[in-house]
Amino acid sequence: MRWTLFLGSLLLALILGVLALQVPSPRPTTAPAVAFSAERAMADVRVMGARPHPVGSADHARVQAYLVQRMTALGLSPALQAGAMSPEAINRLTEWGGDPAAVGNQAVNIVGVLPGRDPTAAAVLMMAHYDSAWGSPGAADDAAGVAAILESVRALKARGTFDRTLVILITDAEELNLDGARIFFSEHPLRDRIGAVVNLEARGGGGRAMMFETGRGNAETIDLFARVATRADGGATSNALSIFVYENMPNGTDFTIPKNRGIAGLNFAFIGRPALYHTPEATPDMLDRGALQHIGSQALEATEALLSAPDLPTEGQNAVYGDVLGRFLLVHAPGAGWGLLAITAGLGAFAAWGARHRTGLQAIDVGRGMLSGLWLVAMGVVVTQGVRVLAGPMAGRAESADVYYTLLRRLPWMEAGAVLAVTAVALAALAGRAALGGRLLSGVVVVAVVAVTILGGFDRIVLGAGIVAVALSVWSPSAPRTVWGGWLGLIALIFLLGCIAQGAAPEAALIFVWPGLLAAFAAAACALIGASLNDPRALIPAALVTVLGGAWVVTLAHPVFLGVGMDIPAVLSLMALLILLFARPLAPEHARATLAAGAAACLILACGLSLTARYAEPMPPPVAGGPS
Repeated sequence: MRWTLFLGSLLLALILGVLALQVPSPRPTTAPAVAFSAERAMADVRVMGARPHPVGSADHARVQAYLVQRMTALGLSPALQAGAMSPEAINRLTEWGGDPAAVGNQAVNIVGVLPGRDPTAAAVLMMAHYDSAWGSPGAADDAAGVAAILESVRALKARGTFDRTLVILITDAEELNLDGARIFFSEHPLRDRIGAVVNLEARGGGGRAMMFETGRGNAETIDLFARVATRADGGATSNALSIFVYENMPNGTDFTIPKNRGIAGLNFAFIGRPALYHTPEATPDMLDRGALQHIGSQALEATEALLSAPDLPTEGQNAVYGDVLGRFLLVHAPGAGWGLLAITAGLGAFAAWGARHRTGLQAIDVGRGMLSGLWLVAMGVVVTQGVRVLAGPMAGRAESADVYYTLLRRLPWMEAGAVLAVTAVALAALAGRAALGGRLLSGVVVVAVVAVTILGGFDRIVLGAGIVAVALSVWSPSAPRTVWGGWLGLIALIFLLGCIAQGAAPEAALIFVWPGLLAAFAAAACALIGASLNDPRALIPAALVTVLGGAWVVTLAHPVFLGVGMDIPAVLSLMALLILLFARPLAPEHARATLAAGAAACLILACGLSLTARYAEPMPPPVAGGPS
């Protein structure tokens, strides 16, 4: 029965998570006039993405003229705004092989206006860029964004008129140095009228569109977005963790410019199909229509909400929020995290009392359970990084843009390898370190650390994690003796991490606070039904939270890996810990050999997949120039 609950709940979690990661079906050209239609937008994508159109090229001028014509037909009265390109943009275009002098060293924006009823009200701006990277048709980046804006304008006009004015900014030279956005927000007469921005971007060729960035102090923005997210086709994918992480990364889009001016807004992008990013294969035929439908529908609903809002969002505190399987958003204030942690502590204490009363659970075994979670994370850091370097050099050490884009093509192989690697570590944790032996586990750690050092360079984090993993592998008293000890230990570890995160960065704490609360609730329910855990009915709460919580982790893990997995594959170790937080009591107690064999098989397959990436996507010979 335990095998059924264990495997069944994990399988259902995977299925539910994968389903939640799917894009909506593209709406046809016959869709209602008030709706966003990806197939209608594709007409514009096909024209813009017919050929590469970087700044200074003949096709760049062709796309510019086409957009002026389209915006005129939509009644936007478009005008060109030219401004000097930055030295960085000129240098990059020259490195690509372009001629900045051919355009007078200028970037040229296209600005259109859909007047509102109240000319004194702050305006809303929709923004995307029309230049492509060198050698890439740019159907996704960013013809899809531009086309989505044009289709949204058509749908908004069909819905009626609004008090606020809508400004359409199609920027130039984004691929070079965000120059078009800089020029608009420093020189255009409308710059001071903009009260909110909706920006559309892409890094890849498909997948669900994530709302990954807002203006600072985003509580009012998130409240508005949460109200409209359910109206968008496919719902919304977004969480406070992604916004916190992106805020601390060196990356930038056109949205960076208004954000730094204190303007509120929403930044959308899809990052699936990474092999298409800035490549000749990024054609209209390769673009994921469902991704276009998802990003366009969200942009349309968000823009209408902003145009209809009595007051536009202003800067305040940041909200803590996350989507639930892409259907709706849960939102709360940062301080509420402490209340959720208090509830978690109370539920965990009740579960511990019930387990002690029924099974004689000792506090020291809960401590061992915490150490088992620490071992899983440390081992996962080492093993995932060891498997990752088999697929190629670390992105930070890439000597050319060609290397980076090759690694993007290998990213699906890396993800599969990393998933199998953390699965191997999780199965080993369930089997118990004694089942595999401290020497064998230590040997795996040593081999992985050596591989990382030789192929990827010295890494202090990997070395430190390796030392912790070896120490806990050979110290047998660190392993929990009971199911309750292992489960409550994981809950206690997540609770501790949640307290640390809540104190340091409340926006990011949801990754610990919410799963910890869910697991503690299941533990309390299991203790109430049957604390001995011998009756399968007592395990039903654990199975239910494994399905729901596990599916949520899947929807979180995939976009996180697409975003940072190339450099930090160890993020999946944390995801594995969260899934084990739910599934720990369901694991069969007398199947250590089977679990150990599964761990070995997963690790071997992980290494094989990672190595296969080198042959499936070979590294091209170094060339001068190219996109960067």
